[in-house]
Amino acid sequence: MIIKKNEQIIREVSKAIVGKDDVIRKVLMTIYAGGNVLLEDAPGVGKTTLALAFSRALGLDFRRVQFTPDTMPSDITGFSMYNRQTDSFEFKMGAVNCNLLLGDEINRTSAKTQAALLEVMEEQRVTVDGVTHSIPKPFIVIATQNPVGSAGTQPLPDSQLDRFMVRLSIGYPSHDMQVKMIEDQLEASPLDSVQEVATRDDLFMIQHYLTTVRVSREIMDYIVRLCEATREMPLVQQGVSPRGVLTLVRMARASAVLGDRDYVTPDDVLLVFKDVCAHRMVLRSQARIDGVTAFDVLDEVVAATPAPTLGSRMDARAGSVASGRGAHAAR
Repeated sequence: MIIKKNEQIIREVSKAIVGKDDVIRKVLMTIYAGGNVLLEDAPGVGKTTLALAFSRALGLDFRRVQFTPDTMPSDITGFSMYNRQTDSFEFKMGAVNCNLLLGDEINRTSAKTQAALLEVMEEQRVTVDGVTHSIPKPFIVIATQNPVGSAGTQPLPDSQLDRFMVRLSIGYPSHDMQVKMIEDQLEASPLDSVQEVATRDDLFMIQHYLTTVRVSREIMDYIVRLCEATREMPLVQQGVSPRGVLTLVRMARASAVLGDRDYVTPDDVLLVFKDVCAHRMVLRSQARIDGVTAFDVLDEVVAATPAPTLGSRMDARAGSVASGRGAHAAR
């Protein structure tokens, strides 16, 4: 049932974003893992369209905030307003009162407004005037930023970058895909054809199933060794945090779910390793001088860190099957 649902969602989103199934799958993994997505790319490649397509395919309440220098924290979290009739203050929820929030050009607003998202991204709640308010569940932030146009922007602090489960780039489509885009939009917008194929209950069910996906001791050790290695590289000032380790586990589990498996393999880990870890690293100035990127460093880490053997993968699968039988017997 889950694999059928995966295929339906990917097929619907692909109607609006042509030729980018890899990015679509990784965004879906992040949603299953309960995380937030940072889309870093040039304007006009479909970042906003991607978020809209997911909200429609998953039946999620959608809101969009265009971040500008004068966007206030209260625009995001909400504010208290005095009501003369009741002689009391009433709370008015901000843009986070939705299931999927698109934060467009998040690096074009002030650090104070960016920070307003910290609590809600991590704990899915907001605190205003000392009072904590719940928000709709599920809650996902998809934020965008242009890595090239840096004039007038406020770079996201490391603490906030760490709240994004992955950083992805859509990239330009191929020549053939661009021709197909023109053909698809000659008469109507492809977004209009995106149908709802999943509900919030479906999403909750899959998110719960994710917690049952087996992660063997060998895979845990492999994930920790990969992340520890980033902290020891000579060109790295700050490596992947423990939060990044846990995030890598969740994303690897989500990869297994999309692969119709109930156990994690080393390939699942490697598929999402760079997306999870690259934005969590701070490189030394020498790296910039040498033209070395975070992706280059992570390539070295992968090459220097041996993965578990095939035997370990088979052990993980066998253990997973045994666990599933035990759970079935318990029911």
